[in-house]
Amino acid sequence: QVQLVESGGGLVQAGGSLSLSCAASGSGFSINTMGWYRQAPGKQRELVSTFTSGGSTTYSDSVKGRFTISRDNAKNTVYLQMNSLKPEDTAVYYCYCNAKIGAHSYNYWGQGTRVTVSS
Repeated sequence: QVQLVESGGGLVQAGGSLSLSCAASGSGFSINTMGWYRQAPGKQRELVSTFTSGGSTTYSDSVKGRFTISRDNAKNTVYLQMNSLKPEDTAVYYCYCNAKIGAHSYNYWGQGTRVTVSS
């Protein structure tokens, strides 16, 4: 089992910045991909950004150029720096991890952290 603990988030005015972090813990696992999804009220959960073990990153078009994902492999931690925040970025942000345990890979989710951007 892998546990994900998120921190960060909160309330910020439009144009401001926030950072999120997510640490994975457990035993006997190796992480393939870590990243962030978000779910706004009344909407489906959507991809924000991911970071693979090989160092590749992806971003949704809506955050490209404003958000930056980074990862500390030694700490099994992923970070999301969010700049130039917009009211439409308001959502619950969920940490995501795909981890290999033995011969299989599993998906894990954090509890979510709320980001609110006021106009």
